[in-house]
Amino acid sequence: MHRLKYISHYPSHIQHQVQELLDQNKLGTILQKKYPAIHSFQSNKALYDFAIDIKNSYMRKSSPLSKVQYSDKISALNALGLHTRISRVHGGKLKAKKEIKIDSRFKQMPLEFLRMIVVHELAHLKEMDHNKAFYQLCEYMEPNYHQYELDLRLYLTFLDISDS
Repeated sequence: MHRLKYISHYPSHIQHQVQELLDQNKLGTILQKKYPAIHSFQSNKALYDFAIDIKNSYMRKSSPLSKVQYSDKISALNALGLHTRISRVHGGKLKAKKEIKIDSRFKQMPLEFLRMIVVHELAHLKEMDHNKAFYQLCEYMEPNYHQYELDLRLYLTFLDISDS
């Protein structure tokens, strides 16, 4: 029996299905068929451009992003992505900067997972809490958001078990 920390809050019938797939060594094969290739956004500049394209398509009027980058440090915080708001006094004015950091593991993941986490962090520009409006915004930007989130959790479960 494997520890299913990424899906521990999902209903028990889903956890049992995942456990069966793990026991039968089928989870990795299923995920590989569904998501066969990794994306090409490997640099911080490419990631920034990718995020800005999504932002400009769906959230044109929201405040600008000053930085979007991969980070090796946020996995220590048990996070996959992180949004920050930094306010600094610049001259006589208060300047606000908004930044997004994405776990570096996403460099080696399918495009759908990268898009899902970028959409998640962009949604925090408008909605700070994980509430109904937040998830509606995520679904507006990515209609398959919830499926990709579940599949990402399965993918991370598979990676954890493969590494042990």
